[in-house]
Amino acid sequence: MPDISVLLVDDHQLVRRGFRRMLEDEPDMRVVGEAGDGTEAVALAKELRPDVVVMDFALPSMNGAVATSRMLDLSPAPAVLILSMHSEPNYVRTCLDAGARGYLLKNAVDLELVEAVRKVGAGEQVLDRRLGRLPEKPSAELTPREMEVLQLIVHGKSNREIAMMLDLSVNTVAVHRANLMHTLGLHNTAELVLYAVRNGLASIT
Repeated sequence: MPDISVLLVDDHQLVRRGFRRMLEDEPDMRVVGEAGDGTEAVALAKELRPDVVVMDFALPSMNGAVATSRMLDLSPAPAVLILSMHSEPNYVRTCLDAGARGYLLKNAVDLELVEAVRKVGAGEQVLDRRLGRLPEKPSAELTPREMEVLQLIVHGKSNREIAMMLDLSVNTVAVHRANLMHTLGLHNTAELVLYAVRNGLASIT
């Protein structure tokens, strides 16, 4: 069988190093790159064309769900396996809706990561056995750009800061913020942040 090429994405270098050693001990796997945030991950996925992306959910600037949705626009699109400390079903649903093929809890990866990479690479869905029942798809569908803006709002960024980070105009960011509140039926930033974290749309870590 051909090797499975893997891109590792985590904002902690020691975590990436541990995953690399684990995967490269396998004769059928090779790690082709590493990224420390979602933006870098999307760029490397486009450049390296890995078979599988092993990615943390809680990443600086662009979380794993947003990065996943952007990677699915690539051709060929990689299979994305999300690793997360969050066991709440809403986080899992957000990642699956974004197009992730698997979701593992980080404290289970020692025993399950290698086999999960093989399975998602072969087109199978992998969900951690300890996850609860997933909620139905939310009625409010957000675009990848809205999810990206929402993550930065949760991180406390102003419209001007978000505009600079995403190369948008301040007015465009303001429109995205207003659309988010309208779509989700919320009235202020505090409500927006609370809703995003409770429903697994963004992470504060």
